[in-house]
Amino acid sequence: MLVSLPHSQPLPAAHGTRAVPLREAVRVWALIGLQSFGGPAGQIALMHRILVQEKKWVGEARFLHALNYCMLLPGPEATQLATYIGWLMHRTAGGLIAGCLFILPGFLSILALSLLYAGFRDMTLIDGLFFGLKPALLAVVVQAVIKIGGRALRAKAMYAVAAAAFVAIFVFDVPFPLIVLGAAIAGLVLRALGLACPALPAAPGGDEEDDGSILGNQLAEHTRPSVARALQTSLIWLCVWFVPVGVLAYALGPGNVFVKQATFFSTAAVVTFGGAYAVLAFIAQQAVEVYGWLRPGEMLDGLGMAETTPGPLIQVVQFVGFMGAYREPGPMNPYAAGALASVLVTWVTFVPCFLWIFVGAPFIESLRRSERLAAALSAVTAAAVGVILNLAIWFAAHTLFGTVGTVRALGGKVIVPEPASINPGAAAIALVAGLLLFGFKRGMLTTLLVCSALGVAWKGAAAYVL
Repeated sequence: MLVSLPHSQPLPAAHGTRAVPLREAVRVWALIGLQSFGGPAGQIALMHRILVQEKKWVGEARFLHALNYCMLLPGPEATQLATYIGWLMHRTAGGLIAGCLFILPGFLSILALSLLYAGFRDMTLIDGLFFGLKPALLAVVVQAVIKIGGRALRAKAMYAVAAAAFVAIFVFDVPFPLIVLGAAIAGLVLRALGLACPALPAAPGGDEEDDGSILGNQLAEHTRPSVARALQTSLIWLCVWFVPVGVLAYALGPGNVFVKQATFFSTAAVVTFGGAYAVLAFIAQQAVEVYGWLRPGEMLDGLGMAETTPGPLIQVVQFVGFMGAYREPGPMNPYAAGALASVLVTWVTFVPCFLWIFVGAPFIESLRRSERLAAALSAVTAAAVGVILNLAIWFAAHTLFGTVGTVRALGGKVIVPEPASINPGAAAIALVAGLLLFGFKRGMLTTLLVCSALGVAWKGAAAYVL
């Protein structure tokens, strides 16, 4: 056979150390999934502590090697890292278990919160929670701009790429996929001109074993590249990805909300270079202005759900799908339509993660040494800084102000909030969030909890006065 069937046999143990039983791996991956708060950086740090320092399943070099693979791919890097290490340890079955257990807690949490949001949004408690979350998340997004900018903008040319991306999406509404393509081309041109030459990652180690780790640097059979196996695996996962979409399109027609969501989020899944915050601008723009699935302020509500629950940040797409189907249920019960959309959107968003890992991991080693690829991806990451800045400004305008207008000139448009419509409660909570994150160096979860409590207090006081 060209592709081995999933099974539970662990890899041979390194230097006499026992192999990891699949049952223990399931327990550990479930533990990681339940603790995976804090966005990609926190999730990667959690996996490093458990898998490298405590369990010693993989060595430091092998962990970073896998992380570098995942940073080259579209999609949530922490989810792909879990899938990749699970695949290394227990082949296809291990990758499926690790990836699914990483996603499942967040999926269930956001489904429950979406049901509460849709059904009890008018309650003071629920309304106050999300009122406090919105301005707090402004500070979180600004922090993301600073962190990613510090990593990506290390050459003057990269500042120009970031600025061009910001103007393209903020002023001219250029679609995010075109910004990604344009940035990649710009990176190649800048490299040819010698203006931006990113450092390549260190070459992977040889076959020597990592001291103290179970996996070591062994090359198991399933990790060796095979074109025939890659083609067959691609066919399997493309069918898993697109057959449900095709069935829906045939049964319901292209204008149905489920078909639109399946198509849109399948597209989003392949353009998520630069991290979740970058693609959120693209999703927010389309979900609010094109499809009408969300109202302007609701994207921040969904982001608040994703930030305060375990799992990948991109799980916010589940909330977008839920609300879109809830508002366009057709003959279905609105809550049932929303739950079905949650499953569908999660499916088309995360199935590609398994495709990239199971097909590409054996080959991605050589791609890491490509100077052209490194130049293109460095420019894409720089462009993501401009896109995230656009996201921060868009969120700020619709969160802090009650009225937002548009000024059109020279073929573009700029959103301009009405100063007199500022919401004093939202502005005060945004200030508190900024002080907690940047002044007192509190964590994101603490900041969100404090601001949620302030939101409940503000809405409660307003209801009492009225």
